[in-house]
Amino acid sequence: MSLAQETEMTRSEVDEFVSNRETGVLTLAQNDEPYAIPISYGYNDSSGTFYMRLVSTPESEKRAYLGSSPDVRVVIYDGNDEKTEYRSVVAKGALEELDPADLSADDIVQYGQAERPLFEIWGADRDELDIRLYSFEPDVIEGRRIELDREPR
Repeated sequence: MSLAQETEMTRSEVDEFVSNRETGVLTLAQNDEPYAIPISYGYNDSSGTFYMRLVSTPESEKRAYLGSSPDVRVVIYDGNDEKTEYRSVVAKGALEELDPADLSADDIVQYGQAERPLFEIWGADRDELDIRLYSFEPDVIEGRRIELDREPR
């Protein structure tokens, strides 16, 4: 049996944690039905803004959820059975779709930080894919750290 101590992360700890990760889970809802997808992202710790490149086909479920302009949550976490510390961050707010023609040089740098989607995983040809850019400035961003005192096995 192990004992756990949970503490809230400071904003600087949250920014450092999110900045040093590349992937998370984006959750959306529509008519009380949830939808969650893995994402890659870039993060500007100065402004607290996430940058995401979301790829879908025009008729996909993802596109339907994104088209409803839902409030979203982004979850980033780290931990496994070998670790004695687990960390997670939950950010809440609304996505903003960006027109590529309106991107600043700083925006372009942030999108470069997000891992590129692997087009090979899509069943559709590249020209059939719908690639859209989003920014996400959360209204709330909170992190928790759980430290375990594991007994030797």
